[in-house]
Amino acid sequence: MEFIEIPFKFCTNKFFYLPLNKHQIKFTMKHFTLFISIIIALAMTSYAQEVTPSTSWSGEISLGGSKLKVEFVMKTLPDGQEACALNVPAQGAKNIPVEVKRNTPDSLYLSIPLIRAVYKGRKVSAESIVGIFTQNGMSLPLNLAPGKSELARPQMPKPPFAYTTEEIVFTNDAEGATLAGTLTYPIGYESHNHESIPVVLMVTGSGSQNRDEEILGHKPFFVIADFLARNGIASLRYDDRGVGQSTGSISGITTENNLADASAGVAYLRSLNKFGRIGILGHSEGGTIAFMMGAEKSVDFLISLAGCAANGIDVIVGQNEAALQLQGISQEWIDNYATALRILYKERVEGKVNTEPMQYVEELCKTNNLTLPDNLMNNLALCTTAGGEWFTWFLAYDPAIAIRQITCPVMAANGNLDLQVLSQDNLPIIRENLPPNKKSIIKEYDSLNHMFQHCSPTTALSYGTIEETISEELLHDIVNWIKHLDK
Repeated sequence: MEFIEIPFKFCTNKFFYLPLNKHQIKFTMKHFTLFISIIIALAMTSYAQEVTPSTSWSGEISLGGSKLKVEFVMKTLPDGQEACALNVPAQGAKNIPVEVKRNTPDSLYLSIPLIRAVYKGRKVSAESIVGIFTQNGMSLPLNLAPGKSELARPQMPKPPFAYTTEEIVFTNDAEGATLAGTLTYPIGYESHNHESIPVVLMVTGSGSQNRDEEILGHKPFFVIADFLARNGIASLRYDDRGVGQSTGSISGITTENNLADASAGVAYLRSLNKFGRIGILGHSEGGTIAFMMGAEKSVDFLISLAGCAANGIDVIVGQNEAALQLQGISQEWIDNYATALRILYKERVEGKVNTEPMQYVEELCKTNNLTLPDNLMNNLALCTTAGGEWFTWFLAYDPAIAIRQITCPVMAANGNLDLQVLSQDNLPIIRENLPPNKKSIIKEYDSLNHMFQHCSPTTALSYGTIEETISEELLHDIVNWIKHLDK
């Protein structure tokens, strides 16, 4: 069995570092990459003489009213030894290596070094293993049963579809990128006046995303495209360069390169002469790109879903403060950390190079009389270089400059429980800078997170464990707003 490193993908809006039990998790605008263990993840199963290749057992770990599904896969190797791997679908984790320490007809002992955890189980029947999962001194019940762990995604569109789709390709010739996507025609397209049918280009957030903006079993752009098609609106969603069927270099790219790809998509739609109004719907970084395209006057309308309006440093500092508050960190440490982070990023934007990150952070805190615990100091050291060119560009960019130049109708939305692009910091800037237009709307949605899923303050980042892909209220609002643009 081949074991691989675990990519944790989410949809966010830049980097921040969140201390969890002295471990760090790095978050990126469109994906979080796990540096170490995430709070509770996992354990495993099976019995040698009864295991067939790729036998799966599944169970749930309960903590604080929430449940985390896990799947353990056993495989018998050619030499007769057992290999075991752990999958955690809600966290996007696959093939976490597991060491089989003991596996007898009545007991099971598994070690998971990567997350410093163990699982001890007892077989009570042919269909049940009862056990305890232990990690970082915390022991939790974990009972297993045969079968795979599948995430519930009730909004996932299922065939047959009453509308038509077409696989297409367009190019960003200036940068040598070829973008492959799905053009979705609405129900009844052939029987309508094509000039009356609007079309929306969908643009994902940061990081490498496929055309569905797939994340932890969710496919929000697929859900949106399906809803639009069933309500008379066409759409084009595409794989980011270097993902799926799209090609092109991703080395050193910034939001400006992603903007160029999106602009090529709009130009492609105009070349078809198959639709009326052409708009853009962007999420997270894609929402910021929507503002930029509005400023360039290249679209007839734009929808920004959690797109940044504040400058990059303000966004990321606010994001860090929210994350630290969620973890129960003292306000003094939060304030000190935010001050240090703001100074660090300002100097990074100005081009200061730090060859000794920890020494730099220690001097920064000493100079500014800031006291912080070791884990937050380590986070600051990581922030001196993390994210590369994309992140440095993001820190320096101020979207308000573009917003002030927009003349087309705008729909801007944020969830009030968004911890990546905080609505209380974001929406006021849009309201202040967006030129008046009676067709524009700016709306804050109650109890929605960055993915526009319903959540509570403590589950705002639990994208994978939430079954809802995207708020039905938001979907209806998008359709109704687009349809009323011509009225």
